[in-house]
Amino acid sequence: MADITLRKARTLLRKTLDKGRELNLKPLSVIVLDAGGHPLAFEREDGASPGRFKIAEGKAYGAVMLGMGGKAQMARAEAQAYFMAAVNGVYDGKVIPVPGGVLLRDKKGAVIGAVGVTGDTSDNDVEAALAGIAGAGLIGEA
Repeated sequence: MADITLRKARTLLRKTLDKGRELNLKPLSVIVLDAGGHPLAFEREDGASPGRFKIAEGKAYGAVMLGMGGKAQMARAEAQAYFMAAVNGVYDGKVIPVPGGVLLRDKKGAVIGAVGVTGDTSDNDVEAALAGIAGAGLIGEA
């Protein structure tokens, strides 16, 4: 299994937050998880609420554990609410199936982790995440 390095994770955080400031978004919180769902790096901008860590983590955790981005998770939750409820039971309520959780792949297509962004609208969270992912030379699946 491929890994995401701490250096790449930090670059991804920086580029995501840069995009958020460029778009004049509300203060963002960003987490990078490895392929096992473990936190590698996290940053919360000044002014972001302290509860944002768990929201960012839940968005990313769902992506890496289910192998699908937040948009696909939300569609699945809308189509099969019972399935996502069961998944959340399996994962102790840690999955937040909304846009802002982005699956990370390397250039060969291997899953190497996920990113979770929260703080603005879900669509804006995704836009910032994808910019950060591209800036780190990775591929995102929203």
